[in-house]
Amino acid sequence: MKVKSILVSQPEPATEKSPYQRLKEKHKLKIDFRPFIHVEGVEAKEVRQQKIDFSHFDNIILTSRNAVDHFFRLTEEMRYKVPDSTKYFCQSEAVAYYLQKYVVYRKRKIYVGEKSIEDLESTFKKYAKEKYLLPTSDILKPSLPSALDRMNIDWTRAQLYKTVVSDLSDLRDVYYDILVFFSPSGIESLFKNFPDFEQNNTRIAVYGNSTIAAADQAKLRVDIKAPTPETPSMTMAIEKYISQIGK
Repeated sequence: MKVKSILVSQPEPATEKSPYQRLKEKHKLKIDFRPFIHVEGVEAKEVRQQKIDFSHFDNIILTSRNAVDHFFRLTEEMRYKVPDSTKYFCQSEAVAYYLQKYVVYRKRKIYVGEKSIEDLESTFKKYAKEKYLLPTSDILKPSLPSALDRMNIDWTRAQLYKTVVSDLSDLRDVYYDILVFFSPSGIESLFKNFPDFEQNNTRIAVYGNSTIAAADQAKLRVDIKAPTPETPSMTMAIEKYISQIGK
């Protein structure tokens, strides 16, 4: 069956030059974006219940922009002035760049990994006797705690925000040829919003092994998978699928 419409379960890209725009124009598609999940910050009292005292930590490990936002939101709500001497360990350049929203970059000690927190192992070892705080959501990939434990540093997790299912009730009677998912939470949101969802002719596109596993567990038929050596991005995988069914 020909593909005419796609729903991507993420926010719309900020730039008009996104790969989705090119895909849309090339194949004359309707592509809509709608986050199936969103992030909500926890309240200060919940942080206190976790027995988190920001003043006990000289080092902050930041793995995402959400972690940055909610760390500084809560320090402000709890009237804690983050010392200028605080060191920030950022998983990537994108996170470090975003940190400039809150701190004067050149006046702070900021360490940056290339792609993962493990890139900073040698830097962690320089401050092995100090305490580290890891701001996270309620969902945390096991690989991150494992990596920090392996580095043998004194770290504490602080759950400062949480992933919440978005209300999609207005989409109940809307049909798309392809639904695109990037996380198990997106799959969960689909069935929480539409418990009676039946796939029928809807094609399911998924990104990442954990999302594929969640789709399989939900008994969805996965038609498009990424990344693969041939299609490292979701848009490439969708384009390959469209080209194949058009033959």
